[in-house]
Amino acid sequence: MDVPEPERRLAAVVAADMVGYSRLMEVDETGTLARLRTHRIELIDPAIAKNRGRIIKTTGDGMLVEFHSVADAVLCAAEIQRRMARRNMDVSSVSRGRCAIRSATD
Repeated sequence: MDVPEPERRLAAVVAADMVGYSRLMEVDETGTLARLRTHRIELIDPAIAKNRGRIIKTTGDGMLVEFHSVADAVLCAAEIQRRMARRNMDVSSVSRGRCAIRSATD
């Protein structure tokens, strides 16, 4: 009996989450969820699509995103970090969210 070879491919996976999410939810749950939704619609999801990424999984405040190359992953992560910093310039530190990008290698 022939067993088919598994499909193999190289990919870069980015894990991102909102720093201080639990604290922000405690202070203002409705506002935090609205801001997260707005960030996803206006900034995060478009940056992922622009850099040829694909959302693998989402959690309350986080996500795993697959990219075809490390370069695409890094460009996307840097764009999100840069644009989030600009968005937070006029927001009080109490309600400020920051997107953290995690990386790991084998």
